[in-house]
Amino acid sequence: QVQVVESGGDTVQSGGSLRLSCAGSGSISRLSAMAWYRQAPGKEREMVALVSGTFIKYGESVKGRFTISSDNAEKTAHLQMNNLKPEDTAVYYCNARGLDGTGRGYNVLGRGTQVTVSS
Repeated sequence: QVQVVESGGDTVQSGGSLRLSCAGSGSISRLSAMAWYRQAPGKEREMVALVSGTFIKYGESVKGRFTISSDNAEKTAHLQMNNLKPEDTAVYYCNARGLDGTGRGYNVLGRGTQVTVSS
């Protein structure tokens, strides 16, 4: 069973930086895309950043501040977050999509890591 686990969440002051990590495990034959989502209290989950091969997409609110990277061989993804703002406070989730060792597609979401930005 394919799983992803996030780490790196913390409490930082406004203007600070954090680096989130996501590690995939299980029978991963192909890693097609990795993405970060976030959900703040009382709000819907939103896409923060996505990487698929050379294609990268960012949510409008994080453009220029966040950078996503991935290493398919290591089955990892990272999200470098700079110039954090209080409105970035949320639970951040890692998502991975691809094919497992049996050729079945998977689309998994981790349990999340809390990021809190104080003003």
